[in-house]
Amino acid sequence: MPYVFTEQGIAMLSAILKSDIAVEVSIKIMNSFVEMRKFLLSNQELFSRLDRVELKQLDTDKKLEEIFNYIATNTEVKQKIFFNGQIYDAFSFIVEIIQKASKEIILIDNYVDINTLNILSKKNNKVNINIYTSGKGNLTLKDINKFNAQYPTLNVKINEDFHDRFLILDNIEVYHIGASIKDAGKKSFGITKIEDKYLIESLLKKLN
Repeated sequence: MPYVFTEQGIAMLSAILKSDIAVEVSIKIMNSFVEMRKFLLSNQELFSRLDRVELKQLDTDKKLEEIFNYIATNTEVKQKIFFNGQIYDAFSFIVEIIQKASKEIILIDNYVDINTLNILSKKNNKVNINIYTSGKGNLTLKDINKFNAQYPTLNVKINEDFHDRFLILDNIEVYHIGASIKDAGKKSFGITKIEDKYLIESLLKKLN
């Protein structure tokens, strides 16, 4: 701990130490306390302003932190590339997209199997799923019935007009997916959000 003088301590010490040097030092220290008190009193308004500025700065910092946190958590990622081996990251991102749907999910994917249903099971309740596939996957009627028993409602339709994979949410948001979602992360692929309204309408018309 540091050795320091208090004003009261100097007064007590001066009553004990009587040498010329002790008296001289005590007077200088007492004068320092007097000058310090004068300085504080004469600059009281300044210190008060500094306190207010500091409090205002703390409040501003808090608001900025809230803004930055909001931006960090609400900034939408519209394009993403996953490389070979990033299976969990790809799975998590696709699940995040799926959970944005509130009414309907449309998946266009020629290679659908039980792994595809495992991902789609992460959907919100009461969200219907329509899968358009060429039937090249290993999905069976038994798999569909089991899924519907717990996560209704899933419909699978045969459609051979598509090569690429698309994920459509509530007929509003469309994502182009470079690989079947059952293989997400096994090889490098990308996911891109399509925002051109004409393209979205054209895709939906093709399904109808």
